[in-house]
Amino acid sequence: MPSQQREPVHLRRIDPARNMRRFYCLIVQPTLFGGASLIRDWGRIGTRGQTMMETFDCPADATNALVRIERTKKRRGYRETIAGAE
Repeated sequence: MPSQQREPVHLRRIDPARNMRRFYCLIVQPTLFGGASLIRDWGRIGTRGQTMMETFDCPADATNALVRIERTKKRRGYRETIAGAE
């Protein structure tokens, strides 16, 4: 069960045959009251996309949610973004 602070997760799913160019970003940030927020950004690459924020009482719960969502996205074809590669 991961409980340490994680780096932001940046995922992409690109399929030229289906004209699909999507991104998905996940980050855990601390709140003022000792909890943590999981911030999710997603959309088509080149657009602003959408944002959702979930707040958790325990930072470990937010990290567990991040890991669960990351695993689900990777199963659906999203891959890690390599730093510096465009």
